[in-house]
Amino acid sequence: MSKADSYHEEEVLGKAYDARLMKRLLRYIKPYKWVLILAILALLLNAIFQTSLAFITKWGIDRNIMAGKTEGFRMLALAYLGVVVLLLGSTYTQIYVTMWLGQKVQNDIRMEIFRRLQKLHLGFYDNNPVGRLVTRVTNDVNTLNELFSSGVVSIIGDILMLVFFVAALFYVNWKLALVTFISLPLLLLATFIFRAKARDAYRVVRLKIARINAFAQEHLSGIGIIQLFTREDVTLNKFDSINRELRTTHFRSVIYYAVFYPVVEIISAFSVGLLFYYGGKMIHTHTLSFGDLVLFIYLVERFFYPIRDLSQKYNILQASMASSERIFKLLDTQPSIVNHHSTKEPSKFMGRINFDHVWFAYNDDNWVIKDVSFSVAPGEKVAIVGATGAGKTSLISLLYRFYDYQKGSITIDGVELKDYPLKQLRAHLGLVLQDVFIFSGDYARNIRLRDQSISDDIVKEALTRVGFDRFMERYADDGIHTEVKERGATLSTGQKQLLSFARALAFNPHILILDEATSSVDSGTEILIQQALDELLTNRTSIIIAHRLSTIEKADNIIVLHHGEIREMGNHEQLLKQRGIYYKLYQLQYKTQDIAMAS
Repeated sequence: MSKADSYHEEEVLGKAYDARLMKRLLRYIKPYKWVLILAILALLLNAIFQTSLAFITKWGIDRNIMAGKTEGFRMLALAYLGVVVLLLGSTYTQIYVTMWLGQKVQNDIRMEIFRRLQKLHLGFYDNNPVGRLVTRVTNDVNTLNELFSSGVVSIIGDILMLVFFVAALFYVNWKLALVTFISLPLLLLATFIFRAKARDAYRVVRLKIARINAFAQEHLSGIGIIQLFTREDVTLNKFDSINRELRTTHFRSVIYYAVFYPVVEIISAFSVGLLFYYGGKMIHTHTLSFGDLVLFIYLVERFFYPIRDLSQKYNILQASMASSERIFKLLDTQPSIVNHHSTKEPSKFMGRINFDHVWFAYNDDNWVIKDVSFSVAPGEKVAIVGATGAGKTSLISLLYRFYDYQKGSITIDGVELKDYPLKQLRAHLGLVLQDVFIFSGDYARNIRLRDQSISDDIVKEALTRVGFDRFMERYADDGIHTEVKERGATLSTGQKQLLSFARALAFNPHILILDEATSSVDSGTEILIQQALDELLTNRTSIIIAHRLSTIEKADNIIVLHHGEIREMGNHEQLLKQRGIYYKLYQLQYKTQDIAMAS
């Protein structure tokens, strides 16, 4: 399935209302039920005050204006003004409270999503694009905010308004009320057609927005390649095509709204026209007062406002159902890597690692690790080498419990890996990767990773021990608080690697794992790293994965992996004497280096 197709599949909208989903959504309101009650009370008062204004107007016309009396007119005017003030107060309360409720619910849902995302294992992220998950935390939650802040409560308010206005119309004159509602079938038909058309247009707009977001994100991330191969014009033309599709789709939705609202106004005007015609006749026969007619016109015009509003709320409700379905699907995804009910820990952590006939596959029986057995003694330095795809990084992922193995056993200090509490297990391990992730902030934040137990002095010492202090000298004023741009844009590859070593030093793990940690640095930086490693690896259990065999010649033991199996094991001299895979890798690497130096 292509990227565009995957977005299409994701954005298809479901039912406008799903009781099961709504029940789960309302669970988030439960902690704020009194706030919801206050909002509904404010809406109820709003409906009462608006209806009261109509009746005050009627009384003023019938009792004073038409009767030519000034008595009590001032009191009615003051009463009208007082109700307007109360109406403003209830409206303010309703808007503020519903917005507050929407933000609180939005915050709770977003926290729950992010909490779940942090618990999910890496295999989940292998199958779900990060951009889509970010959409869950941002766009989908924002859509639910609309539901709670201007959806559910407003729908209740609109229904209350309709009930009060209809009741008032029938209370004043039921015959004229029936005449007024002659146009109601036309209004319902127009609303039904608009709802269907707007739903289709809304869905297509969402698809086009998703497509333009995907295109922009992908091509801005790869802007270096686009400029390198001078593909700016071609890329711009493609973006222009997608953008024009989005514009055209938006115009379609605008047309539906532009047609619907005038239609509602025409139907409203038709109702008012009927009122004038029949109301005038009834006034002539003295079966209706002029004030009643004004009251009817006021209420009928107000009656059409909630109808228009409910049509808009339908789109909000439909989008919210689609967003909530995607959010709950994510929240219902259970973590695959969890603590066992009975966790264990050794009385003293030494760092002895044992792999015993371990088998592992990412998918079904496509084994990546096959019957692997080896041991690492406390303080021992073990290197793992092999061609790309041999399974080196997979072994490290198993040790960290990013994934669980299907067969065999892995123990640290005699305790089965799956019996360790995850946090305690990973606290004993330090991992330095080839692709270092640098957070925006400063050097200190990137070293301590929000662990406040790591003081500034520890940060400075770690940076000094890996030789990074020479790079900080140019920023003497800021030091460890020098700002770092997003993903370390202002740092070289070597500097990023040094920062990752300083990070490992600051956390001081019992077991250190280096995954291709020096493969992307220049010779000068590699010397700095090697100097730091000599101190870092002293009396510390370590596992080193490296393509540069020169970095592992001093390892106590070297394990050669080939297609997920251990083919050779021994120190550097022993493996060279065997003239096997390691010997061939060594010869090939140095031959390549000699050719490079000669050229």
